[in-house]
Amino acid sequence: MRLLKSSVSTVQNCLKPWRKKLLFLFIFTWLVVSSHSDEDYYKLLGISRDSSTREIRQAFKKLALTMHPDKNPNDETAHEKFLKINRAYEVLKDEDLRKKYDKYGEKGLQDEQHGGRYESWNFYRYDFGIYDEDPEIITLDRGDFDAAVNSGEVWFVNFYFPRCSHCHDLAPTWREFAKEMDGVIRISAVNCGDNNRLCRSKGISSYPSLFIFRAGMNPEKYYGERSKHSLTKFAMQYVTSKVTELWQVYLFQYSVIVFSLERDQKFLVCLCVCMSLQDGVVKVGWMDCTLHAELCESFDVTSSSTALFPPGSSLAQEGSVLFLKTLDAREIYAQVMQAMPELETLSKLSFEEKLARHRWLISFTFGENGASTHEYKKLSALLKHSHIQVGKVDCVSEAELCASLYIQKSCVAVFKGLGVHDFEIHHGKEALYNIVAFAKESVSAHVTTLRPENFPRDGKEPWLVDFFAPWCPPCRALLPELRKASIQLYGQMKFGTLDCTIHEGLCSRYNINAYPTTVIFNKSSVHEYEGHHSADGILEFIQDLVNPAVVTLTPDTFQQLVKRRKQTETWVVDFYAPWCGPCQALLPEWRRMARMLSGVINVGTVDCQKHHSLCQSENVRAYPEIRLFPQNSNPSSNTLNTEYIVILCFLSSLPRASVDLTPEDFKRKILEGKEHWVLDFYAPWCGPCQHFAPEFEILARMLKGTVRAGKVDCQAHYQTCQSAGITAYPTVRFYPYLGTQRVRGGEYINSRDSNVISDVIHQRLQQLALKNKSKLKVQILKFRSHCIQYFSFL
Repeated sequence: MRLLKSSVSTVQNCLKPWRKKLLFLFIFTWLVVSSHSDEDYYKLLGISRDSSTREIRQAFKKLALTMHPDKNPNDETAHEKFLKINRAYEVLKDEDLRKKYDKYGEKGLQDEQHGGRYESWNFYRYDFGIYDEDPEIITLDRGDFDAAVNSGEVWFVNFYFPRCSHCHDLAPTWREFAKEMDGVIRISAVNCGDNNRLCRSKGISSYPSLFIFRAGMNPEKYYGERSKHSLTKFAMQYVTSKVTELWQVYLFQYSVIVFSLERDQKFLVCLCVCMSLQDGVVKVGWMDCTLHAELCESFDVTSSSTALFPPGSSLAQEGSVLFLKTLDAREIYAQVMQAMPELETLSKLSFEEKLARHRWLISFTFGENGASTHEYKKLSALLKHSHIQVGKVDCVSEAELCASLYIQKSCVAVFKGLGVHDFEIHHGKEALYNIVAFAKESVSAHVTTLRPENFPRDGKEPWLVDFFAPWCPPCRALLPELRKASIQLYGQMKFGTLDCTIHEGLCSRYNINAYPTTVIFNKSSVHEYEGHHSADGILEFIQDLVNPAVVTLTPDTFQQLVKRRKQTETWVVDFYAPWCGPCQALLPEWRRMARMLSGVINVGTVDCQKHHSLCQSENVRAYPEIRLFPQNSNPSSNTLNTEYIVILCFLSSLPRASVDLTPEDFKRKILEGKEHWVLDFYAPWCGPCQHFAPEFEILARMLKGTVRAGKVDCQAHYQTCQSAGITAYPTVRFYPYLGTQRVRGGEYINSRDSNVISDVIHQRLQQLALKNKSKLKVQILKFRSHCIQYFSFL
C-alpha cells in the first residue's frame, strides 16, 4: 500500500502541470465542436450509409483534390469548408466513432478532436490511399481480413502506412507484381493508418510488412529484396496446384486440356486456369503438341488452343467436346464456369427433408442470373471437405418459403443440420473467398439468425443478441467476432443476430437507435454491451456480468460505499458518459485493472448520463474523469483519457536513459566511437514506433552501464537512416564495438520486446568476450614463442 500511495502521489504531481493544458484543451475542443454544424457527414462526402472504408476514402480523396485550400487560394471560406469534410472523413473511417455518430450525432463526438488539422494537397494527390484504384489489389480491413486469409487461398498481404516513404517506393513494384500474379494467388493491401487495431493484432511492427497467409499454416514474413522477380519466386513456393503434362493414357481423366504448340506458353496459362479452378473443381492438364503431334492432329489441333470436356462428353459424341481457340486464362475460365453443372435446386417440398440432417449452404435468388451465379458453382468442391452441401432456392417460384424465413433479397445462408430454423445469413462481401470462409466459420460457431418466432422472450436461458443493419460496416465487422465468442461460451450462453431493417418493430421495442447494439438478456435483467467490438471484449464483459469486478454505482450506493467508506478502504471511480469516445476506449482496461486490484482497491463507475445530478454535485466537468478516494483522505480528481497517461507520467518523472542522436552524433559516437550501442530508428508518425517507445526506454534502463541506448528520428534525419540501410520503422540495431573495428551496418534484432532484445544483446556480448579472450590467448602464445626464440638466440 505504501508503494501504491507513492505511485498515486507521483501521478498526481505529474498531472499538476497538465491542468492548465486541460483547461486550454477543453476550451479548444468546445470551439472546434461548436464550429461544426449539424450537417450530415454522409451527405458532406456524398456517400451512402452502407459505404465501406475504401469507398469513404475514395469519396474524400475526390473532394480533397478539388476543395483543398491549396487549390482555392482566393476563397476565404476554403479552410472552413475543408475542415468540415475532413472532420466527416476522420469520423466515418473510424469504426467506433462512426457508431457513436450514428447513435448520438455530433453530441457523441464532443470529446473527439478529429479533423482539426489536414495535410497539403500533394499528400492527398500522391500519398493518400495508395492502392484504392488498383483492381488487381484487394484492400482488406478488419471486417473481412480473417475471412479472406482463412478461405483456403494463398494471400500475399502488404501492410502499409500512407506516410511511409518505403511503402511508396514499393507501390509501383507491388502493382506490377499483382498484375503478374493475377489469377494465381490473391494480392492484397491493408492500410494500417485506417486499420490500426487490425495491424496491431497481427503483430505488425514496421512498414511495409509483407506476409503470406494461408489457412492451416502460420503467416510467413517476407524479408527478401523488394523486386518483382524476388516477390514472385517467394510467392510461388506456396502455390500447390499441380499442372500435369498429359499423354494418351491420361487424356480423358482431365476436364480442361491446353494444347500448346509453343513450350513457353503452356505453364503460365495452365497455372492461371488451375489456380482459378483449384481444390477439385475441375482437373487441368496440358499437352505438348511438339512431342505428341499425331495425337494433337487427331483432335484437328493446328494452333495452340484449349479443349473442354464437360461431364459425359466423348470424342465419339459430336459437339460434346468444346474447343476454345484461345490461350487467354480469363476466357478459358469463363467458358469452363459456364459449362459446369448448376447448383441443386430446392423446393418447399424438398427443403425441410434435405436440411433436417445435413449442413447446407443455400443461395437464395430472385430470378437474377449474374456473374456470381457461375462463381457459386465452385462452392460444392470448395466446401466438400467441410461436409457442407450446396443448393439454391428461387424466391420467385418459392415465395412462400422465402417469406417464412424473412428473406427479402438475394443472399447466402448456412443451415447447420439442425432443421430449417437454425441458420445464419451471410452479410459480408459477395466474393467467393468470403462466402467460403463464412460457411466454414458458421457451421463451427453457434450464432443464429433471429426472427419474431425464435426471439428470446421467456428469459429461461441467457442470450447475447446483436441488433444490426446489413448496410452498417461496423456491424459486418462484428459478426466474425460473435462467432468466435459463441464457440468460447458454448453451453453457457446463446448467440443471435436480429436484422433491424427487416424487424423494425422488434428493434423499436428495445429502443435500438444505433447499430450495432449488443444486448445481454440474462433472465429478467438486460445489459447493453459497452466496449470494443471484439471477441475478447465480449468475453470480458460477460465474465464481469457473472462475477463483476467493477461496481456500478448509483447515487445511493455512491453515498453508502464511497462517501461513507471505511477508513481502511480505497476507492477509484470512473465518471463517464456512454456517448464519450475515450470513455468507451477506457472501459475494457478499467475492467481488467479492477480484476488485477481485486481485494486491494475497490473500483467503480458512475454513468453521468443516467445520474446527471450526482455528477453535477461532484463537480464532474469532463469525461472520463477518474477520481481516487484514498483511505481516510479527501478525493483527488484528475482526468485520465487512457492508461498511457499514467505510464508516460511515471516515465517522465525519471531521467531518460536513452539519448537522441543527430547525424553528427551518429558518425562520432556510433561509427567512430568505442562503446556498445543499441539504436531505435523511428519516425514520429509511425504508430508501432510510438507503442515501442516506452519499451525501448525500459530496455535502455536494463542495459544501463553495459550498452548505451540511442534514438534516431528518421523523418528529421532521413539521409542518416538511408545510409544505415533502414527500410522500415521502427528498426532496432545493435552496434557492438569490436576493439579495432565497428560493424558498419549494425546487427538487426527482430523483436519489440525489451526482455528478448536484452537477452540477444547479452548473448552477443558473451560471444564477443569469448572471442576476445581467445584472441588474447593466441597473442600470449605468440609472445611466449618469440621470447623462447629470443632467449635461445642469446
